[in-house]
Amino acid sequence: MRTIITRVSIVLTILLIAAALFYEQQQVQQIPQSVIADEEPGLSDRKETITLTAAGDCLMHNTQIWSGLQEDGSYSFPTFFADVEDLVKQGDYSSTNFEAPMAGPSAGYSGYPLFNSPDAAAKAFADAGFDLIVTANNHILDKGFDGAVRTMQILHKHGLDTAGTYLSAEDRQEFLIKDIRDVKVGYLAYSYSTNGMPVPTEHPYFFNFLDKDQILADIEALRPQVDVIVLVLHWGVEYSPEPTEEQKNLARQFLAAGADIILGSHPHVIQTMEVIKIDGKDKFVIYSMGNFISHQRGLERNSGIVLKLKLTKDFTSGNTVLTEIAYTPTYSHSYKDEGREYFRVVPVEKTIKKIKEGKEPVLTSKDIPALEAVLKSTQSQLGPSQQFLNQQYQ
Repeated sequence: MRTIITRVSIVLTILLIAAALFYEQQQVQQIPQSVIADEEPGLSDRKETITLTAAGDCLMHNTQIWSGLQEDGSYSFPTFFADVEDLVKQGDYSSTNFEAPMAGPSAGYSGYPLFNSPDAAAKAFADAGFDLIVTANNHILDKGFDGAVRTMQILHKHGLDTAGTYLSAEDRQEFLIKDIRDVKVGYLAYSYSTNGMPVPTEHPYFFNFLDKDQILADIEALRPQVDVIVLVLHWGVEYSPEPTEEQKNLARQFLAAGADIILGSHPHVIQTMEVIKIDGKDKFVIYSMGNFISHQRGLERNSGIVLKLKLTKDFTSGNTVLTEIAYTPTYSHSYKDEGREYFRVVPVEKTIKKIKEGKEPVLTSKDIPALEAVLKSTQSQLGPSQQFLNQQYQ
């Protein structure tokens, strides 16, 4: 009898456990998706902020080339960006415009008007933290088509992207898209001219000329593939502190068509910037970022910035907006060390502070008025050094 009771108890226990498990499973299945989302906010409430940094024109004059010559005949430019690389590297992705081909030593190294830089410039850019070298500019063909192709190959060899010039017709059909923590950023670059140097008729794909209809078509084709479009335009009037009315009109058309950011180069001086509201969203154009490094004469031609842009993507809505604009004024200058000339870019305000603290190894108190003039001029052109945008989306 006891055996029968024991067996019945075991069966009942098993049935109770099974029933409990079935009930629990049914309850889990009935949990609303909103509750699950509340318990796991990362699945539905994810936001990601990325940072892009950018600098203006980089030139390579004869004196700059000579400054890098080593005893063994090689070249090295470690001083160029050593004082600003921390600013460049604040970006998840960073760009600048290099206005000199690297056609190789056989073409003869030279400065203005037909530039040809040693390959070591590519290493200097990579070491400084740049990721993209814009090659759509009026000097890329200074040493002909072969020199331009070699330039791109050297940049790619150093792990650097290029934009605005292409090695093949197939390359021209592939947009430069960078996936930064699931935020897709597309870059488009164009130039007003090649200084009369012809693009070979058999390679019509090579160069992106600044053609409004082509730019609008490219924006339309790229827009569905990315969250952000950065348009880099080599345009404007050299040494003019203001953009033309035509540039302002084009900027508005490009932003209305789907671009989010326009980065200008070519004038070799800093020009104004604007925040333009398109369909309720703040978008941004800076008409010229000035010279980042050069050996041109005049404070205004050796003034530049490191621009920092923050963008935030809301993965629930799919919206990506520009949330912060900031810039650091920079100054490019030469100096002598043991009778030899060197070049470097320095952050203006930090360098003034270092001089006053006795920690600046090159510039002295006599240089403070020049640095203060650069700072005042830059701030006058660009306004506040930090702006927060699209706060309604935060």
